[in-house]
Amino acid sequence: MVYRRAAGLADREAGRPMEASLVFRLASLTKPVVTAAAMHFVETGAIKLSDPVTATLPDFRPALADGSRPVITLEHLLTHTSGLGYGFIEGPEGDYRRLGISDGLDLVDFDLSENIRRLGELGEAPLAFAPGSAWRYSLGIDVIGAVLERVAGASLQEIVAKHVTGPLGMADTGFLARAPERLVKPYLDGTPEPEAMRDGSTTGNAIFSPSRALSPSAYPSGGAGMVGMVGTADDMLRFFEAMRTDGGGILKPETLADMRRDRIGASAQSDGPGWGFGLGWAVLADPAADASPQAPGTLQWGGAYGHNWFIDPTNGLTVLTLTNTALEGMWGQFKFDIRKAAYADFVGTRAA
Repeated sequence: MVYRRAAGLADREAGRPMEASLVFRLASLTKPVVTAAAMHFVETGAIKLSDPVTATLPDFRPALADGSRPVITLEHLLTHTSGLGYGFIEGPEGDYRRLGISDGLDLVDFDLSENIRRLGELGEAPLAFAPGSAWRYSLGIDVIGAVLERVAGASLQEIVAKHVTGPLGMADTGFLARAPERLVKPYLDGTPEPEAMRDGSTTGNAIFSPSRALSPSAYPSGGAGMVGMVGTADDMLRFFEAMRTDGGGILKPETLADMRRDRIGASAQSDGPGWGFGLGWAVLADPAADASPQAPGTLQWGGAYGHNWFIDPTNGLTVLTLTNTALEGMWGQFKFDIRKAAYADFVGTRAA
């Protein structure tokens, strides 16, 4: 590690300074962790990426607008090419909100199986496109979570602990905050100052429930549930370094190489111009299109509570920033300033 710093405030109202040992709601940083767990089961032969979802969840058969019910594979779910979506993408008037489908950020009074039933069995929220024909950010990793629970006969929390966080020594990371006093206080973008986030707060059409991280009854959302996962910067850096290097003993190097491969091409613009998608993350296919100093094959994503990360295997660089301001910390200027500084100071490239 060449640079590590805690800065700013964990609680503005209380004047509590940020500390490296504090715990964050991780939101979509959950996705690569759950994807890694899924790839363990691919390695053992318990599942294949080409398997139809119905092989495990026979009633999960969402329809296209014409009423036909296409085959959705596990690879479609992991690459966000299934045709599923998110309520916050559709907005408050969309089918997902009308049907009460949770994005995994809010606290609801039903479990994962009910959310999957609403998503797939009702057939009233049509797929946006035929599986494999386009890219759309989605609840696919939540469905993967349900598949893993059925295959393993265990909860997603137990699966992740056994196959990812436990072996990597990520002691502070899980689907429930065990030490509430260590949680940082979350905020929303605001003018002139960030606003304290409360249950039911919205930004970017997403509905947040910070108390989800404290509720034993909240279902583990594979896409956001480490609100879902909760964890420290040190824990998550340990995970991403394992993904940058040799898999950290939880995955074979050849499995990791397959996860890093761009499967859909830069035309998807999954994280902006030039970005395709692999298994669990965006993959940079064309740095020039994004005016990025990152090398081709860089992996990247973020988390709605205000987080961003990228792995540049070519330059041996892993950068992780956890903040408590949504959504600025994820996709605001801060993200680009951090990238510029990392390449200027540690790689020697003067980023635009």
